Amino acid sequence: MITNGDVSKCFLLIFLQVTNALIDNESCEKDKCHSEEKDMTSQALVLYDESLVSPFHKTSRTFSFAGKELVIKQEWKTLGIAAVVWDAAIVLCEYLEKNVELVNGKKVIELGAGSGIVGIVAALLGGKVTITDLDVALEYINEVVEENLRDKPGLDVQVKGLDWTKDWSKFSADYDIVLGADIIYIEELFDDLLKTFLQICHENTVVVLSWRYRYDRDNQYLDLMRKHFTLKKIFYDSSRDVKIYLGKLIQKNKVDVK
Repeated sequence: MITNGDVSKCFLLIFLQVTNALIDNESCEKDKCHSEEKDMTSQALVLYDESLVSPFHKTSRTFSFAGKELVIKQEWKTLGIAAVVWDAAIVLCEYLEKNVELVNGKKVIELGAGSGIVGIVAALLGGKVTITDLDVALEYINEVVEENLRDKPGLDVQVKGLDWTKDWSKFSADYDIVLGADIIYIEELFDDLLKTFLQICHENTVVVLSWRYRYDRDNQYLDLMRKHFTLKKIFYDSSRDVKIYLGKLIQKNKVDVK
């Protein structure tokens, strides 16, 4: 018998495989690699230059948000996408910093948090934040949160496990804001992600999605979500090709999330 745990492990393997492919591809983009260079091997000895290392391969990255320096450690070799800071997360943090009213004093949940930087910034801006991801990433996220917020003991922030394939039913629809940065990537999880949104959103919940288009299937998810949510593009960062969408539930009383 295949259990939910087996399904989750299967998706985690897909998750890590997709992640490593994305990291390799985007690393080459950022470092201006050429396809012919990737196929070559070199025995030349060169001096190490930190500025030439892809941001995904660095052990940590430093950012300044909400008047605080954040040092986010990265562990992409072990956790893949769950432990690197993607441009969509950075753009969303910048947007929240300029639109503090979105999260200040609001009950906020972040889906597929990865490094946790978006949830951390939302908390610094006054949100009551729940940061979620797969159980395998929770130890890492807790460490990042502790390292960056230990001098802010009054903040209301917690880290919880949320597997879209089974855990969505454990969360109730009492969030004001739902945040997601680059959470649209595995087609097999589209239905489960939609169920999660439907479970945690009420009629006044605001969904804020930061997203970089990579595959045609990404648009398929947006089309799927539009059956239940209004979605409007409210911001575009052309330098990093990241869009931000704002959405609200249309009519929850006609939605079956079983």
